[in-house]
Amino acid sequence: MSMSDTIHPSARAYADEVSAGTLSRREFLTRATSLGVTAAAAYGLLGLAQPANAAAHAQSGGTLRIESSVKALKDPRTYDWPQMSNYTRGYLEYLVEYQIDGSFKPMLLAGWEVNADATEYTLNVRPGVTWNNGEAFTAEDVAFNIARWCETGVEGNSMASRMGSLVDADTGQAREGAITVVDETTVRLTLGQPDITLIAGFSDYPAAIVHQSFNGDPLDTPIGTGPYVPGEFEVGVKAVLVKNEDHAWWGEGAYLDRIEYLDFGTEQAGIVAAVDSDEVDMVYESIGDFIFVMDGIGWAKSEAVTANTVVIRPNQAAEVNGIRPYADARVRRALAMAVDNAVLLELGFSDNGRVAENHHVSPIHPEYAELPAPVFDPAGAKALMDEAGMGDFEHELISIDDTWRKNTSDAAAAMLRDAGINVRRTVLPGSTFWNDWAKYPYSTTDWAQRPLGVQVLALAYRSGEPWNESAFANEEFDTLLSEALSIADADQRREVMAKLQKIMQDEGVIIQPYWRSIYRHHKENVVGAEMHPTFEIHVTKLGFAA
Repeated sequence: MSMSDTIHPSARAYADEVSAGTLSRREFLTRATSLGVTAAAAYGLLGLAQPANAAAHAQSGGTLRIESSVKALKDPRTYDWPQMSNYTRGYLEYLVEYQIDGSFKPMLLAGWEVNADATEYTLNVRPGVTWNNGEAFTAEDVAFNIARWCETGVEGNSMASRMGSLVDADTGQAREGAITVVDETTVRLTLGQPDITLIAGFSDYPAAIVHQSFNGDPLDTPIGTGPYVPGEFEVGVKAVLVKNEDHAWWGEGAYLDRIEYLDFGTEQAGIVAAVDSDEVDMVYESIGDFIFVMDGIGWAKSEAVTANTVVIRPNQAAEVNGIRPYADARVRRALAMAVDNAVLLELGFSDNGRVAENHHVSPIHPEYAELPAPVFDPAGAKALMDEAGMGDFEHELISIDDTWRKNTSDAAAAMLRDAGINVRRTVLPGSTFWNDWAKYPYSTTDWAQRPLGVQVLALAYRSGEPWNESAFANEEFDTLLSEALSIADADQRREVMAKLQKIMQDEGVIIQPYWRSIYRHHKENVVGAEMHPTFEIHVTKLGFAA
């Protein structure tokens, strides 16, 4: 399977499913391009022309001001916020880029080939790319980064979760023979078990490519392959990218001279005030009732129907006053039974989305399996909590102090109290909350979309993973997940996903109330600013209309 105009037979079969109405266009593009078909060829299979790139009509020059949180930077493989990557994306690029239409675009890779059972990947490195220090970008650099991603001993390295098929469990490093530099433009990956998510993992925001001299700080000697370099940077205030006129960038675009990320806090009222006073040209995200306020200002609005979500999760390993209250599945199931997800969508997110089913696999994921909706039974929830001996226990539900996550948590706490379950609410500022987001006994966290449902389950719920904030550890689940990761055909994978999703529900791992539709407003003359389903801002596509 190669990234070319040669059409893989499976892609033709997927196109037939689109024609029959059993597969969405977005799912088709994700499947076909991950198999190695170019986006242009994939659209051709549907009898369509690939949409024109609106950013190609941008003029050169100018400064674009973006409202966004400015967070402290760290080693990209430990990034836990898209905003970090949106800044460093100006100079630290990616092997693969996930597009708004669901397709995967080769970036620092020119393409790839995958064998039939997804146990061997051949990566073709884009020729002619240079680092901004003048050195050539080669297969050695690709191999170096993939090996870094495999290091499970690095605290917070979530990329190790995505590279599990390359990791030696005994050493916590890349398995001997897993990564082979064939020549200057070719890397061969030999997997320990089949994994159909590898290309999607290369596109995730912690997968930024760093130079072999990288010391862990993206602002210290910022060597990258991209067209910008860091300028002024102050956490919580401002972060600037400046066009690097001394670097011959390999790509097309990079129209702007300067990009400024400006932090106005998490309160939407302050952000709207900045828009109204012409302090910014686009916002990171428009939320809740402020969507309508922003509509009234007259800016352009972009919407993405997504698999972004919020989860209310008990931490099964957490101790509270000498006990582990959430180690008992009855307690977890009772919490979920006491809450009506439709009400949480209405009160928490102004009905801007669709109701979810407490298993973190979305209807827009190719392998989603439709299951019965979770049961809402407040009386049954109270009885189950009492049966577990936790009827008098006071749960502390912790959330960030922003709008929708706070409102969702408030609504959940109210419903739990209505069911007779004791709940205390604690609201923390973001600067405090995110320091320990994975450790709280009972808290609310938002999760960004991944192209595949099986990716989400591997990142968030497989035993021992860095982002497994629920501390869920289930041998049957892990075994089924390994099986699902090895099945390339989404229709076949769906049979295993149904079992995984049901385990999530039966074990009460999370309350996952809704899938978010997300919005972004920007000035009419800004191009390349459309809302991305995973909140990515592709800085080289940004500009002002010619």
